[in-house]
Amino acid sequence: MTSSQTGQQQAILAGGCFWCTEAVFKDIRGVSKVESGYIGGHMPNPDYRSVCSGTTGHAEAVRLTFDPAQVSFGGLLGLFFATHDPTTLNRQGADAGTQYRSAVFPLNDEQERETREVIADLTAQNVFDRPIVTTIEPASEFHVAEDYHQDYYARNPRQGYCMAVIAPKVAKLRKYYGELLRA
Repeated sequence: MTSSQTGQQQAILAGGCFWCTEAVFKDIRGVSKVESGYIGGHMPNPDYRSVCSGTTGHAEAVRLTFDPAQVSFGGLLGLFFATHDPTTLNRQGADAGTQYRSAVFPLNDEQERETREVIADLTAQNVFDRPIVTTIEPASEFHVAEDYHQDYYARNPRQGYCMAVIAPKVAKLRKYYGELLRA
């Protein structure tokens, strides 16, 4: 999806808990907006409680708005695959269920092609010890999550889950991908 006036594009990625995924992409140069939400399910107007039940079919995901002149979709995919486990089906750490699946929801044919190429390249290079199980799913309606989920890590850095799960991901991002962060 592209806005012809701004040159901005969007991407939708599900890498487990959306609090983690949001924290990873929030400070990437070229990413102007990160929204936590739900996609890929069958329930109209899902909420956190229903999605967490695992019965709606939705994944916790983030919708990124980015400037492709500063960061490419492929670059975002590289970070996505480097900062979560794409080899574990329906699980990220202690978070288990289809709502925590690893998935890409391409918004156009080019994003789908590029996602398939990245997965094929990572597989050919044996980057992971196990097969990549990340799904490529049709983009359906993205439902923005409740306000208290937006900027969750930034607003709750001392919360237990944030300290135990999100902080190490952000530290890894800063250590290995610091050149991609906003100054």
